[in-house]
Amino acid sequence: MPGIVFVGMLFGLRFVAVAIPAVAFFLWNPGLFRGEATVPKRSYVLIAVATLADAAWFVGGWKDGLRFQGVAYTHAVFAINVVWVTLLWLGFAVSSKARKSFNRSLLLHWLLFAWLAWSAFPFFGEML
Repeated sequence: MPGIVFVGMLFGLRFVAVAIPAVAFFLWNPGLFRGEATVPKRSYVLIAVATLADAAWFVGGWKDGLRFQGVAYTHAVFAINVVWVTLLWLGFAVSSKARKSFNRSLLLHWLLFAWLAWSAFPFFGEML
């Protein structure tokens, strides 16, 4: 379970927790509603900060992941995160060099928030 959803569930906001990534996606880049093709600079900052924070999250939670979730799960979640981050960085690199495209910007932001919602900051602790 990703951290973004888990934190909401801790406070009894199960249904709201699931909506957090979707709401964040729409609030993050309102230019997509106007058909803007430019990827905002803040999105580049977000991917950089989220990548560093996710790496720190794995370093800090690795022992708990191995202990409570098992070796196979912890390694699989780590591998999935590496693939997500690699694809996102490649997408951002292409977006910064290529001709501006609404479809590319929309896909890139959707992938970014999908990673944040589904895979980034996994819960490695003891199951509740």
